[in-house]
Amino acid sequence: MTKKELEHYKQLLLKKREELLREINYIKENSFKKTMKESSGEISAYNFHMADQGTDTNEREKAFMFAYRENRLIYHIDQALERIKTKTYGNCQECGNPINRERLEAVPHARMCIDCKSKEEQSKKE
Repeated sequence: MTKKELEHYKQLLLKKREELLREINYIKENSFKKTMKESSGEISAYNFHMADQGTDTNEREKAFMFAYRENRLIYHIDQALERIKTKTYGNCQECGNPINRERLEAVPHARMCIDCKSKEEQSKKE
């Protein structure tokens, strides 16, 4: 892979990483820092209905899962950036063959070619 191509993918990865960090920060600011009282708009913390508490808990749980997913994606992006540094980016970590350019455009943090990824997913199903 040429230096120009590596720089292109590096910029794609850095842009995606920045977007994810903004999303995580938004989730943190709007879901985790608010108390039940603040999120309901109630003046007293004693007027909660059990259904309201359940809804609030469910919303916090969903926000946690979204944040977890975004953090996992950041981890994979960081690993791809490391592969760019070591000049191993763009090669499948299983078979060593080059990863298709279209795949890297769609999933710039991809670490496996389509064939190896398909085999991995198939083995997980069994």
